[in-house]
Amino acid sequence: MLRLTDSLTGVKVEFTPRDPGKASVYWCGPTVYDAPHLGHARSTLAFDILVRYLRWIGLDVTAVSNITDIDDKIIARAADEGTTEPELARRFEEVFIAEMDRLDIAHPDLRPRATEYVGPMVDIIGQLVDRGMAYTTDSGVYYDVDRLAGYGALAGQTSEQLREGAGARVEVDDDKSDPLDFALWKAAKPGEPTWDSPWGPGRPGWHIECVAMSLDLLGDGFDIHGGGDDLVFPHHENERAECLGCGRPFARLWVHNGMVQVGTEKMSKSLGNFWTLAELLNNWDPRALRLLVLQTHYRKTMEIGEANLTTASAALQRLDGFARRIAAADFPDAPADEATVERFRQAMDDDLGTAAAMAVVFDAVRDANRALDAEDESSAAELAAAVVELTSVLGLRLGGATTAGDDDGAIDDQVAARTVAKAAKDYAEADRIRDDLTSRGIVLEDSATGTTWRRG
Repeated sequence: MLRLTDSLTGVKVEFTPRDPGKASVYWCGPTVYDAPHLGHARSTLAFDILVRYLRWIGLDVTAVSNITDIDDKIIARAADEGTTEPELARRFEEVFIAEMDRLDIAHPDLRPRATEYVGPMVDIIGQLVDRGMAYTTDSGVYYDVDRLAGYGALAGQTSEQLREGAGARVEVDDDKSDPLDFALWKAAKPGEPTWDSPWGPGRPGWHIECVAMSLDLLGDGFDIHGGGDDLVFPHHENERAECLGCGRPFARLWVHNGMVQVGTEKMSKSLGNFWTLAELLNNWDPRALRLLVLQTHYRKTMEIGEANLTTASAALQRLDGFARRIAAADFPDAPADEATVERFRQAMDDDLGTAAAMAVVFDAVRDANRALDAEDESSAAELAAAVVELTSVLGLRLGGATTAGDDDGAIDDQVAARTVAKAAKDYAEADRIRDDLTSRGIVLEDSATGTTWRRG
């Protein structure tokens, strides 16, 4: 039975879905004002692996991850670039999806955009106002945190402790009755996009967006809500407060992944150790990053640097060499080795223990190679079948570089890299990639929804 650590209680609990045989999962997607960085990749990979595993153990999963396409940072960058907020958001949404594609991350079943749910957001805010959980001012509508018993539970702190330590994480506004109160609706400002509401024109606050989208698409009391642990406060704490303030059950289980650090320090633009995802994927096999994520428990801080990327690349070479060896052996179909599969399941069932699960996979590779050396093809075939199945569960593609006629993955990577280059206005690089693909007989077709390719 799968057990996951609930961020609300800090306790490892059995995962019991709301609806037998099904699972509903929501994780916070990007605010699309810039290219994705390594933190985005780590979090999205963590939930990709979780969803893949839930499906492998037989659950019918509905996976939802949003796009925040209206936000202060989007407004500011659009103004700086002289473009519109929708144009900027769609451009970086396309970049985000293209980069996730390079990592072989499966698309969520539903990818709602915040601007598509303003109506439901207004309805929820209205419920909070009617229930006395929120108040209006000239600058908007605010949630009154003192009205909710247990505010701060997800963050593991009392309201008083949060007030003392919130600092820059709490928005400063003289109209608020309490520093912890947060905006549900922001009154219109000159030059900003607005929508109509009972409280005048304006736009929604950040936290209400995910509440409206998750409840609409997954229903009350859905199974899992998550994201990076930097979202625990204020974002997820405030989402939880909004839903409970309406008298509705929110997520049954909270799951959060740890942060990324580079050179033993948390990755930060201010520290100068900030990598975009494209910088890594343009210089390393994208699978190396997935393997690093797999070899670090999802709740732990993850170190990314040249040394461990090199180590991961060497491990990939071992896996790819094994894949080539079993392909050359041309085994007949065989069932996956039961003992290996069971050890893998036990590792994953223990709070998604991917590091232990990968150790099981590498043990199976070692044992299969020994069986091949001993000409024990029956044992080797079953172990090889287990390796193929279990790496697939984890989204780790084996085989390395492919040859002409069997290079779809490599072409997808180049198309995605071109999309990123275009978004960054590096047209010389975009043209170089197109020319390279054209010389190999690949025809690119650009459209409003992205780029597709075909062989000429």
